[in-house]
Amino acid sequence: MRVCRPAPPQRRYREGVVAFGDALGSFRRRGSVSDESSEPEVAVDVARPHGAAQPDPARAADDAIPDLDWRVFPQGAEHSMFEAPSGMLARVALGPPSAPRIVLVPGATGSKEDFVLMMPLFAEAGYRVESFDLAGQYESWRAGPWNLRPPRQRYDERLFLDDFLAVLDDGTAPAHVLGYSFAGTLAELALLARPERFASLTLLSAPPEPGQSFRGVKRIGPISAFTSPRQGAGLMLWGIRNNLNRVPPRRLEFVRDRFALTRRESVDDIIALMMQTPDLRAELAASSVPKLVAVGEHDLWPRELHERFAREIGAHLSVYPTGHSPCETAPHQLVRDMLALFEATELTP
Repeated sequence: MRVCRPAPPQRRYREGVVAFGDALGSFRRRGSVSDESSEPEVAVDVARPHGAAQPDPARAADDAIPDLDWRVFPQGAEHSMFEAPSGMLARVALGPPSAPRIVLVPGATGSKEDFVLMMPLFAEAGYRVESFDLAGQYESWRAGPWNLRPPRQRYDERLFLDDFLAVLDDGTAPAHVLGYSFAGTLAELALLARPERFASLTLLSAPPEPGQSFRGVKRIGPISAFTSPRQGAGLMLWGIRNNLNRVPPRRLEFVRDRFALTRRESVDDIIALMMQTPDLRAELAASSVPKLVAVGEHDLWPRELHERFAREIGAHLSVYPTGHSPCETAPHQLVRDMLALFEATELTP
């Protein structure tokens, strides 16, 4: 069921640039550390140039992203509330309803706004692109386990999975799906539960190890075994509020304001789930659905873990010179690589 609401004030963004090249070059944002060369062992869509680097419009467009208002979606975006099993989920869509469908799923403490730069690029390429806030997150704060029949106590794996499957069912199928961070694991579960709903799967900065997935995180991994889910969530929220990632001022303002609606218990429960990440590698490897693992060079987890994970599940790997959020900082490059992945399917415009 969809309940429509008026769209917020619109602002037209500058036209995005999507490049269709055969390799990613290397660039770096100001103030970041230098790359270290490595020899990929999987199908890695990243190139360390030898000699003169070829111009890359996607890279240049990402490097020129301004400090923007993340609350404002492109002109033509459709906002609605979707009635999921756990309650009302805030949703946004852009592009013709009859076009091939893309569903972008945000992670813990995130929201549909994390994809505001990617959505117009997909729409310009001829797709219908959608996103929604997970239960308990931002504008889906009303959704929770108390709405289930019978009610439950936690934002558990089944709650998130059933909500996501309901979203997938409310639209054309199959769809190209991206799961970001925690939602990567959620998308993996959904693929294995309903493979007919998937045309492709992109795992963006998703946990690359099963079990206590934080054990491999750079620097703090060894101490994560001694923290509770609530303590881990508290550390994450503290780091975001205090801008340890050094995001631009307007991005920081938005993420801080977003916390005013996001339910703390939903974050705690997601962290608990990430401490018990299921091992789905063999089943994912057996799936014929085209897969992409997309990560930043400076992600929470080391690149080597992502490379191994991509090899284990039979996925291509794209590495960008950024951190945990390529959807925000490298959207043109990420969209380029996803569009290339889509070409391996029958679901293109």
